[in-house]
Amino acid sequence: MKPFGYVRVAGVDEAVRAADGRPGARFLGGGTNLVDLMKLGVETPRLLIDVTRLPLDRIEELPDGGLRIGAMVRNSDLAAAVPVRDRYPVLSQALLAGASGQLRNTATTGGNLLQRTRCLYFQDTSKPCNKRAPGSGCPAREGAHRDLAVLGHSEHCVATQPSDMAVALAALDATVHLHGPDGERSVPATDFHRLPGEQPEQDTVIRPGELITAVELPPASPGARSRYRKARDRASFAFALVSVGAVLEVRDGVVRRASLAFGGLAHRPWRARAAEEVLRGAPATEETFQRAADAELGAAQPLRDNGYKVPLARNLAVGVLSDLAESADPADPPNPPAAG
Repeated sequence: MKPFGYVRVAGVDEAVRAADGRPGARFLGGGTNLVDLMKLGVETPRLLIDVTRLPLDRIEELPDGGLRIGAMVRNSDLAAAVPVRDRYPVLSQALLAGASGQLRNTATTGGNLLQRTRCLYFQDTSKPCNKRAPGSGCPAREGAHRDLAVLGHSEHCVATQPSDMAVALAALDATVHLHGPDGERSVPATDFHRLPGEQPEQDTVIRPGELITAVELPPASPGARSRYRKARDRASFAFALVSVGAVLEVRDGVVRRASLAFGGLAHRPWRARAAEEVLRGAPATEETFQRAADAELGAAQPLRDNGYKVPLARNLAVGVLSDLAESADPADPPNPPAAG
């Protein structure tokens, strides 16, 4: 039994004050990942700060047409919200592709962003792991790494970030809002998660004592379509081997706007900037989509057993982009209304 403190807070400032100067403090929302890691002995917080009663559980329409999503909005509520289904289907689809209905009813927006890797060595405290115990080594490089990174990894870590939602947010150019001891700040979703480098224990750029308060989505572009697709070992309740979140706008057969992000390939959602450069202004054809995927995935450095991820990611991206291009019609609304 490892004792820890517990406090329930009612306001954002109170939560930040409770965490300030306490390195062992953790914010507790849905707890779907944190509590599991505590049971495994991977996380050993000295203090749990219960933020479930904070007034951060609303989805708000913004004057410019965007959305502000409170950090305590449950994944199931976010996936079902009409503005999300109608204007940002890639986000709704990503959320519905993750976990089970019961977990989505509990998991929060902020907690989803902060979930940690499912690397076997990270979750097994009897094994070395630089992410859990810096300097102890990364046995995954020569060991079991079939599910792990092919892009952006380092000699210190080849773990992948498991969030489906985060991939969609990266494709949508979302912004993460934070509140901490030094006040408020905002970080692009594409920069919120880190590559491992020499400090794989730092998953994100979040600072000590900072709390995620909201995620903001920019206005949906007229004429743009979006989609999320995930390849996994089982039909449901499984983390992505590879996933793709894409936003595509096609006019007169030409790509006017393209945003593409991969999941399951790196320590963070991988925004495919090289692919987007190939796509913009090019014909919306399968050949273009293949060239774009190759431009991005040419930098991949697979290990012994995960090279299959490269052609899988290529095929997944080409398929999603082709489907979006086929459904594009300048006369149609930005995204078709959600069913149901």
